[in-house]
Amino acid sequence: MLSPAAAAGTSRLRTDYVFEVVIAPEPARVAQLRRITRALLRYREVPAPLLQDVVVVVSELVTNAIQHGGGTVSLRFRQTGDELLVQTTDGSPVPARLRPPTADDERGRGLHLVACLSWNWGVSKDGRTTWATFRTSGRS
Repeated sequence: MLSPAAAAGTSRLRTDYVFEVVIAPEPARVAQLRRITRALLRYREVPAPLLQDVVVVVSELVTNAIQHGGGTVSLRFRQTGDELLVQTTDGSPVPARLRPPTADDERGRGLHLVACLSWNWGVSKDGRTTWATFRTSGRS
């Protein structure tokens, strides 16, 4: 069965949108935001492989914001054209940064996953927002 958008010859993936949620910095919220992300991206008709990558990145960015940030955490999605932007913002001015993990480290690989799975990623000048972008079309 076709979705209403597919039946009309359009895709929800091709229309611009913004979605934002603000949460208390509680570890249990990470799993909730993964579920919200899956539901949103399924509704937006994002292909399964991209959806899975975005869910992993959301999990890593939100976990970092909860563990290292201060105050509430916001998660924001913005689709414009062929780009999906995912942002987390917290109260800490200390920017997220890649650090080389050692073989014994049990943690510290989250931003490496973000860098590998996203098209691009970075941190805002004020250090409070970490973002990742994804291409929603086959073009790079």
